[in-house]
Amino acid sequence: MAGSAQDNDDEITGINVTPLVDVVLVLLIIFMVTANFIVRETVEVDLPRAANGGETVQGLVNVVLDKEGKFFFDGTEMTEKELEAKVAEAVAKDKDTRAIISADQSLPYGRVMRLIDVVKGQGIAKFALNIEKDVAPAAAPAAP
Repeated sequence: MAGSAQDNDDEITGINVTPLVDVVLVLLIIFMVTANFIVRETVEVDLPRAANGGETVQGLVNVVLDKEGKFFFDGTEMTEKELEAKVAEAVAKDKDTRAIISADQSLPYGRVMRLIDVVKGQGIAKFALNIEKDVAPAAAPAAP
């Protein structure tokens, strides 16, 4: 009988990590399920592709011009005048506001330049053109 009782004076030589792993996995599952609700509403545009595009930094202002020629400011459809007002309001809040401009590749060049002109005309000096990076870069032509 004395052999079946444990001594309370023994040192703990191991830590059971199973409960910790269980808790971490549950938190991971909760995060994965709720992440879909956190994502911003997006507007589908067919972006042009480029082989050597850099990573874009998330800006404060997202401006989109879809293939029907509709303007979107941070996911909300609006007219060109409303877009000008929203961009001016963003610049008034922060002088260093940056813009990410996305436009459908089927649009004429002049329409995209008009959008860039609207953004720059309201005081945004720094902007990025959103592209979709090609998986396999095209081979560069050989120099003569």
